[in-house]
Amino acid sequence: MCGKQQPYEPFIPAVCKHCESQWLEAQYDYDAFKREILRGLPNRPNNLWRYQDILPLNDPSALDLYPAGGTPLWLSQRFAPALGHDSVYFKDERYGPTSSFKDRQAAVAVAAMNENGIREAVIASTGNAAVAYAAACARAGIKLWVFMTSLVPQEKLREAALFGAEVIRVSGNYDQTKLIASQFAQRKNLLLDRGATSVPARESMKTIAYEIVEQLNWHAPDWYIQSVSGGLGPLGVYQGFKEMFYMGLIDRIPKLAIIQSDGCAPMVNAFKAGKDVAEPVIPDTRIIILSTGDPGKAYTYLWNLTQQYGGLMESVSDAEAFEAMRSLAKSEGMAVEPATSVAFAGLEKLLREGKIRSDEKVVVNCTGHTFPVEKHVLGDQFTTDVHLSKDQSAAPREGLQAALENLDEKTTTILLIDDNADDALLIRRLLEGRKNYRMYHAKDGWEGLAMARQKLPDLIVSDLTMPGIDGFGLVEELKLDPRTKDIPVVVVSAKDITAEERKRLNGNIEAVYQKGSLPTRKFVDKVINVIEDKNES
Repeated sequence: MCGKQQPYEPFIPAVCKHCESQWLEAQYDYDAFKREILRGLPNRPNNLWRYQDILPLNDPSALDLYPAGGTPLWLSQRFAPALGHDSVYFKDERYGPTSSFKDRQAAVAVAAMNENGIREAVIASTGNAAVAYAAACARAGIKLWVFMTSLVPQEKLREAALFGAEVIRVSGNYDQTKLIASQFAQRKNLLLDRGATSVPARESMKTIAYEIVEQLNWHAPDWYIQSVSGGLGPLGVYQGFKEMFYMGLIDRIPKLAIIQSDGCAPMVNAFKAGKDVAEPVIPDTRIIILSTGDPGKAYTYLWNLTQQYGGLMESVSDAEAFEAMRSLAKSEGMAVEPATSVAFAGLEKLLREGKIRSDEKVVVNCTGHTFPVEKHVLGDQFTTDVHLSKDQSAAPREGLQAALENLDEKTTTILLIDDNADDALLIRRLLEGRKNYRMYHAKDGWEGLAMARQKLPDLIVSDLTMPGIDGFGLVEELKLDPRTKDIPVVVVSAKDITAEERKRLNGNIEAVYQKGSLPTRKFVDKVINVIEDKNES
């Protein structure tokens, strides 16, 4: 805001050291990038990494980059012409890895995590971002904690869990969910994805603008329309339009239309009242993905965009959104989720009221799908529940504290690696009987190693003699991997351990116990002591 510059610091809360503004804009070598554009961007992939010169990574070519972007731009054949408009385009983000424009955010944010050695992270989401991050983190081998309100459709929860994320379902509204996720990340000393204030997350979205303009033969549309919850999407998109205008690649910046659901429209309420700050609302919509009741400063930045470049904010009812979903499917053969249909219902309303002229070129962000992930893959136990309040009202402070303390215990994970199913089951039942731990069981060393790298448990209890890789090899592999080297390991053996074997294990494990030397219940007590010592440290 003040025009000063400072070095970029990944994952540090974006605050100006001069004026304390919480809005920082990344700067790049635009002259060099423009030269590449004028050359036709030779040898570039057909996805968002096509524009890697203006993304916040030091050396993208050195990373195993997760593919996202490169989505088609369709000219509406029947939906818009039936409304009297022949120049409406759909930016079809359903072609991303998880069928959402949030795939772009996840791709760049997770690439930045990889570049900076981050192996575990936390995100709060109303649905699509959680699924996108879960998929990207799965490929990167990063453990992800996903916090979602219990009102999110089960399909979204299951989809995030399918990709291996630890899903925490919070019985509260989205703003409460963000709060408990933030405090959980602080308690565990983990990275929290900060949404619109995260430079990698926000910068990723501008690739939508670059693709639209390139697909329109380097011309800007007259309007860009998007349904919003928190507002990150269009904030990032417009950074792209502004950069291209600055480089002289386009002659104007499109007008912006923000569409919300009537039941959760704090931005629209403020816009129509002529205010640059939005008052929070309690969400009352069946379209949970758009249920951010408090958009915070994101609204102010979007308000500024409409004032500077033109545009408006409008809301539609859930019924209008569902009707637009059906109409779009029947006229264009496109199945979209309710959150996207809000944008199309908004387009219908704006055309009907004459706020968008018939000769103006319009692009609508089209994201998400209607098809749920396979329900039978995961069973029923794929989330940890945290209860804050029965309705959508704010939770009392003591309730939040109690929920966090309960969550600390519930999210302690233990991986049992034992080829003897009876022994593993006995230990598991005794541990679960003592506390509400999350338990995983691997049937041999190789499976255990893979699960340890995926789940990043708080403790590993491993048998010493197993087929394939034995306990000695397992411990050595765990200690060589930076992701797992700090996980405490308790070794259990059915045979006497020689002095040489003890020397091999020394320094790499917390304890070694012989089966039969202790009653199983006392052994379990000692395992719990190891967990508590780790938590205290």
